[in-house]
This record gives sequence, C-alpha cells and structure tokens, in this order.
Amino acid sequence: MPHDVYLVGSVPMANAEQVFEAVSAALGARIKRIPDGETGERGDWITWLEPVFAASPALQKSGEFFRVHATGTGRERYALKPGRKPENVHFENLHYADFAKASYAVFKRLKDAGKIALGTKLQIDLVPAHSVIWLYLVDALHAPIDPIYNEAVKREIDKIAVSLPHDEIAIQFDVASAVFARLERNQSSSYGRSKEEMQQTFSNILIDLGNRVPVDVDLLFHLCYGDSNHKHVVEPTDMADMVEFANRVSQQVARPVQLIHMPVPRNRADEAYFAPLRNLKLRPETQLCLGLVHYTDGLEGTKQRLATARKYVKNFAVGTECGFGRRDPKTIPELLRIHAQVAELD
Repeated sequence: MPHDVYLVGSVPMANAEQVFEAVSAALGARIKRIPDGETGERGDWITWLEPVFAASPALQKSGEFFRVHATGTGRERYALKPGRKPENVHFENLHYADFAKASYAVFKRLKDAGKIALGTKLQIDLVPAHSVIWLYLVDALHAPIDPIYNEAVKREIDKIAVSLPHDEIAIQFDVASAVFARLERNQSSSYGRSKEEMQQTFSNILIDLGNRVPVDVDLLFHLCYGDSNHKHVVEPTDMADMVEFANRVSQQVARPVQLIHMPVPRNRADEAYFAPLRNLKLRPETQLCLGLVHYTDGLEGTKQRLATARKYVKNFAVGTECGFGRRDPKTIPELLRIHAQVAELD
C-alpha cells in the first residue's frame, strides 16, 4: 500500500516560499500538511528562543552550561536574579503566532496559484516547556517555570486559532529528547522519580496542551530522541516508551489526534525495535507515521526498515526521524526524492 509523507518541520532553505514550492513539487498530494521550514533564525530548532529568557527581568545567566549529550553544543542556562521568585518570571510573546501568520500568507498565495495541492494544510510546530527550559534554565527552576511557560504556549495557540482558518492549518507538538531521553535512562527529575511517574507527567502535559487546540484544527505529535549535531541524546532500546506515551495520549485527550510520528534509527531494521508496536492502541482517526527514511542509506536501507515495520503495522505514513534543519541544504532535493520513491512502494 502506498504511503503518505510527513515532514517534521525544519527545511534549510532561504524562506517559506522556497520550502512550500520545493516540497509541493516533489511530493504533491502525498503530503497532507507542509511546514514552513522554520527557516532563518529558527533553523536550529529552539535555539532562537534564548532571547525570551535573556529579556526576562527576573532571570540572569548562571555560568552553568548544559549539553544534551557529550558532543552537543553547550548552552548557558539562566537562574533567578537575587530577590526574584519563579512567579516573577513571565513570557509575554513566544512569536509562534507571528511566524504562523506570516507563513500562512505565503502558503495561501501559492495555494491559490495552484502550486500547493488542494486539501494541503499549513503545519505549525510548537515546542512544550520541558524541551525549552531543559536547555535554558537551571534544574531547580524546571518544576515551577514549566507551567508558566506552557501558559505562554497556550496563548500562542489561542492567537493562531483567532488569526488563521481552522480548516487550513495543523498544530504539531514536538515531544523530544527532554522526554524520551529521561524515559530511556529512567532518570529521576522534577517530572517524576520513575519511568511510570514521568510517563504520567509528560503525557498529562501534552494532553493539556492538545486539548487547547480547537477541535477543528488538525493535531499532531512528533516524538523524538534528538538531533543535536546529528546525534541522538540517547539511543532507544526499542519503541516501547513511545508506544506507552502514544497510548496514554490517545486514551485521554478529549479531541481527535490526526497523527503521531515515531523515529526509527538508521541501524534498526531488527524486529526487536518494532515489536512494541504490537501494543499500540491509536484511535481510528489517528495516523501513525514512522520516521524510517534516512538520507545516508537512501531507498535501499529504507526498504529494509519498512519491511520489518510492516510485520507489526500495515497502514502508516513515512518521514525522517527529525527535521532537516541541521543538514546540508544541497542534500534536500535528493532527500525529498527518496521520500517520493518510498511513498510509492507497495
């Protein structure tokens, strides 16, 4: 059975117009939702958000540098200024809605000109607090600041919902290594003392954010183990943690979920990795996407991972593990071509 194609978010091109045109030309109706590529300052995922913390009158640099893994880029974290309390921290504008409105204007113009397939929607990617504050705040501030930051994320959702036509957009939440590295390591944190507690905490956070998205706007979840300097924060044992998270969200969110994406490492065509998919319990309206397309081994390597996946699930979209933003822009045409080839595989 042919496959739909899904793109996580970032595409290293000059601007949204180039992304929309290149993706549409390569994939046509096979892609149901197109991101704006997170171009320019947003090209390295959440690093563009540091000014939000730098501008806070309640925060100052701590001198502590954090790396998501040993060879990841170090980021200096922020702490409270003397005399300030967590409740003094406010996030007025995260700018997601501003970018979405600008990108939608380009999207609509190209769609009206016939350069984007009818029925295709603009995909808008948002990042919950736990991923952002993992980089930018000292550990002691994670528990008190997480809900404050997520309230700002909800305000961005509200602004998007007021500004853009609901039947033309999709909102995706990036559920990244701040979640799945902790689960894989069973690493105690302010989000829980055990894997079970962390699953409950993180799924509740995403359920709460998901419920803020209007019911007539597509809702997507991208699960991830990181892509800092093209390296996972931690290598997944198998898909069990992702399946557990997806099941929790599917069972408890109060609105439809259109898609859940799960990555597949390049070296994992083995059945042990995919076997937990036997326990996946998505709702009928939810499409699974497997991120098993890899540029480095192309169509042939992808076929091997695809063949194993089909032993456990039959109907799923295909994509890469993460966004394209950290790769050489010269590789993008070939990577899109690989996606198009994989989409047509029976």
